[in-house]
Amino acid sequence: MLVLILGGTAEARALAAELAPLPGLRVVSSLAGRVADPRLPVGEVRSGGFGGPDGLARWIAEHGPRVVVDATHPFAQRMSESAAHACAATGTPLLGLRRPGWSEGPEDVWLRVPSLRAAADALPGLGSRVFLTTGRRSLPVFAPLTGLWFLARSVDPPEPPVPPNVHVILARGPYTVAGERALIGEHRLDVLVTKDSGGEQTRAKLVAAREAGLPVVMVDRPATPGGVTRVTDVADAVTWVRDHAG
Repeated sequence: MLVLILGGTAEARALAAELAPLPGLRVVSSLAGRVADPRLPVGEVRSGGFGGPDGLARWIAEHGPRVVVDATHPFAQRMSESAAHACAATGTPLLGLRRPGWSEGPEDVWLRVPSLRAAADALPGLGSRVFLTTGRRSLPVFAPLTGLWFLARSVDPPEPPVPPNVHVILARGPYTVAGERALIGEHRLDVLVTKDSGGEQTRAKLVAAREAGLPVVMVDRPATPGGVTRVTDVADAVTWVRDHAG
């Protein structure tokens, strides 16, 4: 019985590792192919897009997965919408696996915004030396901010346009509080911009920002498709797959 995991996250890899040894299950993890050297999950892996919701529906019709688990990044809105459309069209059970978002503590200074564009608009009044951790594909949104200096961190090098005053560091989490604290001090950063990705691998920057008194511009998650069963825990996802795969 084939299980298709739309992956690329730590939760997707953990789910594949739990499901792959189960007798009678064949696990295929699909990666978007946007990272040059991704961390690969246990089991079979396919890389690259499906060609939109209709392309994913054709793949499902051809390969016949018993269930699909959408364990993509919380900001992979287009893929989640494609999964909801394709599974509805083919009558395939779909589960959404999403780790919880981050919550603001009493000592945090957060500004929640609905989009990257709103984050860019808010920055000039908050600081001049920006720790930008929203991913390489987001840099064009901040390119017009010529009066600010950016420390941008991403797994792969960004493509232009990028802000004129930007220093890019290539790194992959998990990160430590000590390491984030050192970056803030070394580069004299005074504001952090991040997405509400959730999870432990990149939480350290929030702790370091709190310690340093930095304001945090937090980009809220996009809306998720309705009518989809959702869990936040890998163990619950395993139970759902076993129940639905038979």
